[in-house]
Amino acid sequence: MSAATLDARSRDEQVSALLKGAVDLHVHSGPSAMPRILDHEEAQAQADAAGFRAILYKDHFYPGMAHAQMLEKAYPDRKVRLFSGTALNNATGGVNRYAVDLCVKLGGKIVWMPTFSAKNHIDKYAAKNKQAMAFPSTREKMVAPTPLTVLDANGKLTDETKACIDLIAEADIILAGGHLHVSEQVPLFEEAKARGVRKMLINHPTYLIDCTDADMQSFASMGVYMEHSICMFVENSRAKLFGPADLKHLIDVVGPDRTVLGSDLGLTEAPLPVAGWREIVSMLLDLQVSEADIRKMVATNAARLLNLES
Repeated sequence: MSAATLDARSRDEQVSALLKGAVDLHVHSGPSAMPRILDHEEAQAQADAAGFRAILYKDHFYPGMAHAQMLEKAYPDRKVRLFSGTALNNATGGVNRYAVDLCVKLGGKIVWMPTFSAKNHIDKYAAKNKQAMAFPSTREKMVAPTPLTVLDANGKLTDETKACIDLIAEADIILAGGHLHVSEQVPLFEEAKARGVRKMLINHPTYLIDCTDADMQSFASMGVYMEHSICMFVENSRAKLFGPADLKHLIDVVGPDRTVLGSDLGLTEAPLPVAGWREIVSMLLDLQVSEADIRKMVATNAARLLNLES
């Protein structure tokens, strides 16, 4: 056996070991209004085979807690835990306390502020494609979204947003910024912290959100985690925007203690989630990131957000 083959096997084993107990807070499996390359059961099976501790289903249009609970019951021998949450888009009534309350009562672990229905998201993609929304691309044409924000006409958080924050704080689940602009997320997380939210997450801060390094450092000082999407760094992904040096820089901005990696995979023309994870962990090793820091970003930090600490 050649030295190259031995090296490849050694790296493979190292990556596999680092993914034992991994937690993915951002799995886009189906069924969905958008095309997906795997369904929830397949995502569960693949994560379980890789030794993941937990995965969390994210759909922009419906809460996935029922799917998660039924699949855990249907496949009791699989060790991976399954979770989901609610995105406050038009399909769930927008920013409203009733959707948050239901999420909590069904065991949801996260509430995302508006994503595809966010005014920021709609404005950004309208600017890219004057004729029509370039993204998201759903299987069938859907009703045009009503732009959503968490701010009132005076630039203050709406009372309904505050009501949602209070429910999230009481349940001690994750508040995620969704696709709101950084100018909306600053007052959102300041208010959330003041109202007792302990688990806070900014999704892909450098994509759509427009966070600067200083913004990320400011959020991190408030206790907010930065979630970076693997799909934007791995090869053969239509969502690829950045390279290894960008990933290393983003980690260094707030440090591994405030960094969470999520696959954001399941989308078409991209690797399967576990394959994406294997590639990103290998990339981190190439970047000389320590195994201890890798474990924080692929497992420990996200487990803490789900209250799965051992």
